[in-house]
Amino acid sequence: MHTPQARLETVRRIATEVTGPAAVAVDHDARFPRESFAALKEARLLSACVPTVLGGAGATIGELATMCETLSQKCASTGMIFAMHQIQVACLTRHGADTAFFRSYLGEVVAQQRLIASVTSEAGVGGSVRTSISPIMRDGACCSLKKDGTVVSYGEAADDLLITVRRSAEAAAGDQALVLVRKNQCALEQTGSWDTFGMRGTSSPGYIVTASFPEEQIVPAPFAEILQRTMVPFAHILWGAGWLGIASDAVARARAFVRGVARQMPGTTPPQAIRLSEVAATLQLMRAQLQSFTRRYDELIARADGGSAELSSVGFGIEMNNLKISSSRLVAEIVTAAMRVCGMSGYRNDGPFSLTRQLRDAHSAALMIGNDRIHASNATLHLVYKDDLSS
Repeated sequence: MHTPQARLETVRRIATEVTGPAAVAVDHDARFPRESFAALKEARLLSACVPTVLGGAGATIGELATMCETLSQKCASTGMIFAMHQIQVACLTRHGADTAFFRSYLGEVVAQQRLIASVTSEAGVGGSVRTSISPIMRDGACCSLKKDGTVVSYGEAADDLLITVRRSAEAAAGDQALVLVRKNQCALEQTGSWDTFGMRGTSSPGYIVTASFPEEQIVPAPFAEILQRTMVPFAHILWGAGWLGIASDAVARARAFVRGVARQMPGTTPPQAIRLSEVAATLQLMRAQLQSFTRRYDELIARADGGSAELSSVGFGIEMNNLKISSSRLVAEIVTAAMRVCGMSGYRNDGPFSLTRQLRDAHSAALMIGNDRIHASNATLHLVYKDDLSS
């Protein structure tokens, strides 16, 4: 798989032959989509965004977004897990690859197709990723941590964890670091279950994570920089791509339903066709927004300076937040509209036009970094933002 087209064709094959057939069982049993990730590992796609100099494919974020959309068309949980893993790999690639340890580790990701989960949520911080309670404790050359993570997606299935913590016991809550911990360096105590409305296959109960590790496994860059330049942009783009996959599948089912009705009514346009036209236009808007922002971000990080000034700007922060808010709102609107096109055939849990799983998964979007929290952040940013029309 030396070209983006070859990699995408492989993802499409996996989505069609493996991910789709397992999707109902993954959702029903709220279990990790092991079949899909066995296939993705065999195809060496977990290292897709690792640079070519380190043995990876060097995939752009646009290519990764297309992969996430393709997988999510068949199973949103699979697409979301793939997206979250790629976000973690991107953070290590862009902010840790200058050190010997992380260069070596990224080589392991390529060779062993290691799956990385994220532990950013924490009990007691009210959902804020920019605040940590648990600190890194140091005893000579040995470091340790103990964190009560409220949501650890696919934590049991992951090979390694990327964990946010306070940089030290003396550090402020916002002075955070990102730590890579291997599974054999930590103990996981499950603190809850995962019986949710949607995204059931992400298998995301809470865990208390206790770990010991050497200093070299702390990502050298400040977490605030990692969050602003990589973690949040990658998350909003790749999550958005997953939601676009859900929406695309819903519209495709609605279109197939309307065509079936039309075949039974030769010479007439089914009444559902008008609603189909409306929802297809909304899907086009959602896709255009995501593609535009993705191209812009890709161009910024390709610059010699990594686009650091613009990525740190108030305007970019507002646009990035708006992408998440808009994508998460539109996916639920599109799937709901598609269900209305299909009527009872969409409302049923069985049959080729069923949209119940897609609707349940779509409603998770507004809760992943809650939209109310993002609106509150934007409200503050707008007080200091000056666009081209500002005096």
